[in-house]
Amino acid sequence: MKVIGLIGGMSWESTVTYYEVINQTVAEELGGLHSARIVLYSVDFDEIERCQSSGNWERSAEILSDAARALERAGADLLLICTNTMHKVADEVAAAVSIPLLHIASMTADELDRAGVATVGLLGTRYTMEQDFYTGVLERRGFTVLTPGEEDRALVNRVIFDELCRGDIRDESRAAFQRIIDDLAARGAQGVILGCTEIGLLVHPDDPDVPLFDTTLIHARGAALAALEG
Repeated sequence: MKVIGLIGGMSWESTVTYYEVINQTVAEELGGLHSARIVLYSVDFDEIERCQSSGNWERSAEILSDAARALERAGADLLLICTNTMHKVADEVAAAVSIPLLHIASMTADELDRAGVATVGLLGTRYTMEQDFYTGVLERRGFTVLTPGEEDRALVNRVIFDELCRGDIRDESRAAFQRIIDDLAARGAQGVILGCTEIGLLVHPDDPDVPLFDTTLIHARGAALAALEG
């Protein structure tokens, strides 16, 4: 079994889900008392968020690259950045190490292919929804990507940073997200990507009528299966 290196803490609430899902998947696949071999580097999210809001992506790339190198030294065989937004610097992080980085958008695209989805809605931070580092991966794979209107993008971003990243789960925010998901479906989305690793704490796959693709679950389960290969 390969060792999975996790760059976590962005936020720590969703990193807990990564740890849980990876171990559950290994247990399901191997049975008995098996659990995953994991090395975790948890960053200080406040520093990362300040880099995001100020547009200092170079500094955030340095922080995550340092974390990646530490995980490789600790014995990691493959690497995950446990957040969608920070895949903006995925290329820089991947270049800092000699072990493979499993890209969350690419693994989500694989899942969309398996589901036969061609047009998909995307929820995430404003960086993920508005910049092309994430949507570009999906569009190059042939998917049509829909995002909410400007006001709803602002609402989604606010709920992520002001509520979900602080462990604050509110019924009114769940209702707002379900409305936005319904709007995306009405515009033609055959499924909706929960493109922030915290959104799965608020919206669950059985809540809306349209299929949901929780990137945290996709990324974590895919990493566990990759660790069990060969």
